[in-house]
Amino acid sequence: MATLRLHTLFRFATPMLASALLALAACGDSGPENALADYAERLARPLDREVSASEPAALPRPPRVGKLQLALEDDSLGTLDFLSLTGCEVQVTIGKRNSSLGRMAAPSQRLLLDLEYLRLAPACIRHLRGSDRDELANTLEAAHALKQRQLPARIFNATLGSEEYRELWRVPNRLGDYPAQTGSAVTTALEAINDSTRRWLAGDFRANGKAFELQLSEVARGDGGALLKALGLQARWLGAANALLRQDEGPLCAGPIRHRAADILPNVVGRHFAEGIQAWSADLARREQALLPPLRELEKTLGTVLPEDYRAWRESRDRHLTRWSSAPRRHVEVIQTLLEPCGVLPRA
Repeated sequence: MATLRLHTLFRFATPMLASALLALAACGDSGPENALADYAERLARPLDREVSASEPAALPRPPRVGKLQLALEDDSLGTLDFLSLTGCEVQVTIGKRNSSLGRMAAPSQRLLLDLEYLRLAPACIRHLRGSDRDELANTLEAAHALKQRQLPARIFNATLGSEEYRELWRVPNRLGDYPAQTGSAVTTALEAINDSTRRWLAGDFRANGKAFELQLSEVARGDGGALLKALGLQARWLGAANALLRQDEGPLCAGPIRHRAADILPNVVGRHFAEGIQAWSADLARREQALLPPLRELEKTLGTVLPEDYRAWRESRDRHLTRWSSAPRRHVEVIQTLLEPCGVLPRA
């Protein structure tokens, strides 16, 4: 009876092997689910058991944007006489902000207007005080202080609380060959928004409006929802596989007793899990490690203004992620517990 080394269970297959397996699975509508379901069925046969996969887990979805947008106190700039600011660059900013389009502007545009005001208002305030127009200067100064206090909330409304960030978590109908088709565009955009946020909160109010809007568009095309779906799918089917492998009737091998499955299961696990599914699992883990840190960084930066609805959703999301992300490791532990007494481990 050959004894195979434990470390082979953790060896990832070559990308070619993994891609071939998942390409075959993608011929159906369910993509990777076919490979996971087929693996569970192959485990069930030598054990004379039925596969029982749980119902798909409810994927956490952010609250509607209307529930997340933070209500902000209005300033007194709307009552200013536009012409009274002649000679100040900020005159144009206030004019845009007080226009009908400005009042109906999207959260990202409101943020950009506030940043422009924060950048330009100090020069105008100095100009007004030098012209003995202290009352008007005081009005602009009070608005400047208010906008500084509101800046974290304004950034939240334009980012984490926006339609674009909510769209990031939209769950696709099909996974296809996910995450093979993902790239760096969304993570680059998230990191750029984080960099801008740190600058703005530190008092550097410069902003490239066009670049910011393009970054938000990239975020909206991101794959947070696909990642959640893939991790939940993996956890569902590996959980079903674990249920098959847990021997309620007793160990698979005990003394002279050796179940016939002891000589079949290592090949099934080695060929269909270690050489295929585990490689896909590694790709999912890498995608999670790329996508989630910049999201969590912004959540930490804006932690003092996160509304309760967002906090509750984040807690649910992270609870699911913690459980789902550990599914491959738990499956490996179940395999070890089952097969070690038999003196064999799956081949790679």
